[in-house]
Amino acid sequence: MVKLIDVTEDNWLDVADLRVRDDQLGYVAPAIGILARGYVYRDCNAKIYAFDNDGVIVGIALVREFDDEPLGYDLQQFMIDRHFQGKGYGSEALKLILEELRCEGRYDHVEVCVKKEDTAAISLYEKHGFSDSGYYDDGAPDSLNMICCLVPKSIDKICT
Repeated sequence: MVKLIDVTEDNWLDVADLRVRDDQLGYVAPAIGILARGYVYRDCNAKIYAFDNDGVIVGIALVREFDDEPLGYDLQQFMIDRHFQGKGYGSEALKLILEELRCEGRYDHVEVCVKKEDTAAISLYEKHGFSDSGYYDDGAPDSLNMICCLVPKSIDKICT
């Protein structure tokens, strides 16, 4: 069973050692880059999540807060190590992250930017309630911006 754990001085080398398959290299930053972004975005309340399965680190994610409108969460990076893909760990981890963000309750939505050709990631996000936000970024024309509402639709303002 996957659980979210903090990155510590005891496990950060294991986290930094995570790798995706060669065909996925253009979709997500290397794990060490994700750790560095967590530091760089510390003023945006960045949080690094490591995914642990029975004492083995299987993945990592970075969530930060947007510092411009509309305010919300930004799932900047999300990866499962190549040795652990296709086993449901990504789905479990994403569910846990969304639950944690809902409980934190600072914002009503989370966004993620995904390469359009990364159909596996798009499918995973859709399975967990993400959909196309309709936002188009001229700087990333090959990407899809997806959004997931963290509150019931009846009180949601951004995601309807």
